[in-house]
Amino acid sequence: MPQKNIDFGRFGARGIKGSDAVARKLDELAGGIATPVTVRRGWMARLHYLTKSTQTLKAARDAGLTVTHRTLKAWLEGKRRPSKTSLERIDQAYRTVRRHNVARHLLRRLNRDGRGTRVEIHPLNQSQVPRQLQRVVEYRTMNVRRWDRIVGSWAAGDHQGLDAAWQDTIVDLGSQWGQYEYVTNVGFAA
Repeated sequence: MPQKNIDFGRFGARGIKGSDAVARKLDELAGGIATPVTVRRGWMARLHYLTKSTQTLKAARDAGLTVTHRTLKAWLEGKRRPSKTSLERIDQAYRTVRRHNVARHLLRRLNRDGRGTRVEIHPLNQSQVPRQLQRVVEYRTMNVRRWDRIVGSWAAGDHQGLDAAWQDTIVDLGSQWGQYEYVTNVGFAA
């Protein structure tokens, strides 16, 4: 059950932590620039997003984009191309600022004035587990009414806080909640 998945995958089960699946889905709902950061169009779009106002530029600097104004200007004018590490910093800063900007709107949509959002939990993949070691873990749905801690931790990039918030949420599944610590997917719409 919970906290017993220290050696997850020992017998061939496959999946990811439920909180990671939730973070992945929230990133998908947050949307953003689809073009990869390695392409000129992708990093230029991210730089324009990060420099459109003084608040976003300050947030980008707080998120790790620490370059001089001169370098930033050269990038925006197309005179220089960012290095590989700079591209990674640009992408990380973009994701951090985007999460912060979208979190409030996403939280309102997920909470839906106290009605919450229906969540589908797809169990872990046991196709590689020997038949005698497999357990019955069915597909589950639940209604999550309080998204504040989950979205707040996701927006802050706090993986431990998100994991704790998700663990507190799936307790509502009853006595089987530990079987859903690792999943193949968590789905919901906002």
